[in-house]
Amino acid sequence: MITVVEATLLVFVLASALVTVFLRDTLAAIVSFAAYSLGLALLWVTMQAPDVALTEAAIGAGVTTVLFLLTLTKTVRPSPEEPTFKSVNWPAATVVAVLAGALLWTLPAIPAIGDPSAPAWAYADVTQFYLGNAYKQTGVENAVTAVLAAYRGFDTFGEAVVVFAAGAAVLVALKEETFT
Repeated sequence: MITVVEATLLVFVLASALVTVFLRDTLAAIVSFAAYSLGLALLWVTMQAPDVALTEAAIGAGVTTVLFLLTLTKTVRPSPEEPTFKSVNWPAATVVAVLAGALLWTLPAIPAIGDPSAPAWAYADVTQFYLGNAYKQTGVENAVTAVLAAYRGFDTFGEAVVVFAAGAAVLVALKEETFT
C-alpha cells in the first residue's frame, strides 16, 4: 500500500513535471526540472533503491541542471512581454494522456517489494547466490551495490568513464576552464 510520504512525493513529482512542461521562462523551467529530479530521487529512496536515487540526484538534478544553466548562459532569454505559460498542444497532450493511462493500467501488475512471485525470484539460485555471498565475498552490506561494484566492477567502471568523458567533452565544447 502506498504511504502518505510516497503519495506526497508522487504529487510533487507530477506537479513539478507539469510545471516544467508549461513554463515559458527557460530559467524557471530548469529550476522546476531540478526539483522534479530531486523529487524522483527521494521517491527512489522510499522504494529502497538508494543506488538509483544517488544516480538520479547526481545526474538528473546535478549535472543536467548545470549543463542546462550553462547552455542558458550561451543563449538569449525571451522578452518579458511573452506569456509565462505556453498554450497547450492538444494532440500532443492527448497522446501523453493515452500513454500515461496505458502505463497506469499496468501498475497493478508490478509485484510488491519482497513478493516471492517477483521476477527476481525467477532464477532463485542466482538470486540466492548473490544474497547469500555478497557480504561474505565483497564486504558490502547492500546486495545491489555489491553486484554493481564488485561482481560487475568493470562494467560499472566503463559507465563511469563514459560519463566522465561526456562531462569533459561538454566542458571542452563550452570552452570552460574549470580545471585550473
